[in-house]
Amino acid sequence: MAYKITEECIACGACKPECKNGAIKAGETYYGEIIYIINPDRCTECAGWFKSPRCAGVCPVFCCVPDSDHKETRKALLNKWQKLHPGKEPVEQPD
Repeated sequence: MAYKITEECIACGACKPECKNGAIKAGETYYGEIIYIINPDRCTECAGWFKSPRCAGVCPVFCCVPDSDHKETRKALLNKWQKLHPGKEPVEQPD
């Protein structure tokens, strides 16, 4: 399933450069504070790149969490990765 960023986001930006799919951007305002958001159409939980989601691994406040509204199998995540990166082969690197 895709990941999402909760309202606990402190807008540190640590997650954005970790996303090789370009799924993370600054966007929503929560009580006057800008937080980052994850586009579920681009999020593959890092399938194709890494064994686990990098955004969750670098978030200092643990606000990158699975989005239960966007459940997907590993196969579906890899298919999405292929569409985002046509002509490339998935590379699963160690975390």
